Amino acid sequence: MADIKTKVQGLNPNVRARDITDLADSIGNIYEVIAIIEKRARKLSVDIKHELHGKLEEFAIVTDRIEEIQENKEQIEISKFYEKLPNPSIIAIEEYLGERLEYAYPEREEEEEEF
Repeated sequence: MADIKTKVQGLNPNVRARDITDLADSIGNIYEVIAIIEKRARKLSVDIKHELHGKLEEFAIVTDRIEEIQENKEQIEISKFYEKLPNPSIIAIEEYLGERLEYAYPEREEEEEEF
């Protein structure tokens, strides 16, 4: 995954209304568009989660006592950054509208090869 900071730079994290006919213009079927965006949003969600856990893992200190939990300012800043990120669905919609999202239909490609 490319660095998440560059992906969401300048992206408005607020949800806004979209015209569904604009979304369906390229494919013609809104349900296919939603399925494509949903799959990308799930992938982004998993990637962001792994990236966050990887960065927080650097600060992990294993102790047996709960009282020994220490606050780390860098860890807090990283967590705050990820909390402020736009929802993965918003990122996926922007990728789709910006034509940065590639998709294919494997079953359709197989049918075309048969003919």
